[in-house]
Amino acid sequence: MIVRVHTGRAMTRSAMARSATAALITIVLAGTVLAGIARPAGAQGTSPQGAAPNSAHQPSPAAVLLAKQILEIKHVEDIFKPLIRGVVIKTRDLFMQTNFMWGKDLNEIAANLEKEYSVRTKELLDRAARIYATHFSEPELKQILSFYQSPLGQKAIDEEPKALDESMAMAGTWAGDFSQDVINKMRAEMKKRGHDL
Repeated sequence: MIVRVHTGRAMTRSAMARSATAALITIVLAGTVLAGIARPAGAQGTSPQGAAPNSAHQPSPAAVLLAKQILEIKHVEDIFKPLIRGVVIKTRDLFMQTNFMWGKDLNEIAANLEKEYSVRTKELLDRAARIYATHFSEPELKQILSFYQSPLGQKAIDEEPKALDESMAMAGTWAGDFSQDVINKMRAEMKKRGHDL
């Protein structure tokens, strides 16, 4: 099936679904990264005793260290690694638009920069640990770390990515179906106004 969009270009249903899916995945991934940093699995709200500090609170070095251990045990650094590559590739592609004949040189430079900047994930991890530590008290951080060091915590670390992958696959299928529903509804509404899409 081919539909026409307002730009006058033809798009297949699958192309529109892929576009909607990509947008949804981007939103969900961004939310997942932020949720993974701001609230680990197993930590539900704040405890009545020693309520979690707010973001204006300056955490102690011990709290930041605990937060960093939590993030490391949850492999949060692996979430940051694609950010480095993404920025390098986006910049390469930007310069590639200037002159595609520079492709070979830009690809080599991008590969080198990706290696050179890969260590900067540690900078992101340090900053994320500081943010994380502002949301929990030191005793809470100790409890969270203990949980993730326990057998159940280790299982949560192993199984959460699988559950998220399955959820993303489901969300992609759902987005494709939803996209078609929106297309059909929009076409029907436009037809009522005398426009054929």
